Amino acid sequence: MAFRACEEALGVLHQLPLSDESSIQLLSKPECMKSMAIMLQRGSAEARLHTVSMFRKMAKVEYNWSWVVEDQGMDLFKSLLELLSDELSTKASSSALDILIEILNASKKNRLKAIEAGAVCVLIELLPDANRSKCEKMLVIIKLLCECAEGRLALVEHSLGIAAITKKILRVSDLVTKYGVKIFWLICNFHPTEKVVEEMLVYGSVKKLVALLHMDGRSSTKDKALKIIKLHENSWRQYPCFPSELKEYLKLLNDSK
Repeated sequence: MAFRACEEALGVLHQLPLSDESSIQLLSKPECMKSMAIMLQRGSAEARLHTVSMFRKMAKVEYNWSWVVEDQGMDLFKSLLELLSDELSTKASSSALDILIEILNASKKNRLKAIEAGAVCVLIELLPDANRSKCEKMLVIIKLLCECAEGRLALVEHSLGIAAITKKILRVSDLVTKYGVKIFWLICNFHPTEKVVEEMLVYGSVKKLVALLHMDGRSSTKDKALKIIKLHENSWRQYPCFPSELKEYLKLLNDSK
C-alpha cells in the first residue's frame, strides 16, 4: 500500500514545474531521493517514467549526485541503463542519457561505477539503431567512460566496439564525428593493442580518419585524426588490405614534412 501511495505521489510531483529553489531543496533531501531511486529500480513502468523525468529536472539545476550514487551504488546505473534498453519511451531514454551525462561529469568515481554496471556494453549495443539526438548523447557518455582505463578496455573487448563507433563517424552529425574521433584518440593513445589497430583498419576507421583530412578548414577533430594516423601508420601499412590510395596519401603527408 505504501509503495502504491509513493507511486501516486510521484505522479502528482511529476506534474509540477519544480522551478523554485525551495521545491528543489525539498526533493534533494536524502529520504526523498532514496525513495525516487527505489521507484526507478522497482516501480511500475509509469512510476519509472515519472522518476526519470524528476531526475532530469534535478540534473538541469546541477544537483550534486554524490550522495545518491554513494547510497545506491551500481543499482542506480543499472536502472538508468535498463530504461535505455527497455525503451519505455523516447522521452524516458533521452532523459536517462541526460542524467547519466550529469552524473558521469561529476567524478571519475561515478564513471568507474557506471563501467562496472556495464554501461559501455549497453551503449555500444544500442548505438547502431540510435537516432541523431541519442547517438550524440551516447557518444558523449562513451567518451567520458573511455577517459578511464576500464572504459577503454570494455570498449575494445566488445566485438562491436570499434565497428559501432566507426559507422557513426561522418554519417550522423559533426558532433558525433567529433566525439567518435575523440574516443579513437583515447583508445589509440592509451590502448593501442595489435587487435585494436587491426580492427580500425578492417572496419574502415582509418579510411574515415583520412577522409576527415580532406575536409576544408582546420579543426581539433582534424588535428586528432592526423595524429592518430601518424601514430599507427607504420602498423597499418603492413596489412595487405591497406588501400593503396591511403599509402600514397600518407607518403605525400610524410614528404611534405
